[in-house]
Amino acid sequence: MKAKATIRLKLPSTKELEAVKASLLPEVTKPGFSRAHVTLTSKNTFLVLTAEAEDTIALRSTLNAYLRWISSTIKVVEILNDSR
Repeated sequence: MKAKATIRLKLPSTKELEAVKASLLPEVTKPGFSRAHVTLTSKNTFLVLTAEAEDTIALRSTLNAYLRWISSTIKVVEILNDSR
């Protein structure tokens, strides 16, 4: 059974959006997951994450990984912005 999910995340600025996209680029171009495929697009300050997987288990683990990476990147950008 195929499973698919699309998540739209509004980021505070285009600067943060670009930082998140750049940090995820290695994972998107050479994924560590063989049972799932992810695409990233953006519009204004929205990041659109689309994941397709062979089953719901692979979809869930893929989404969890990407959402954790996104969260971590946003936290790092916030810390860097606060230190300036």
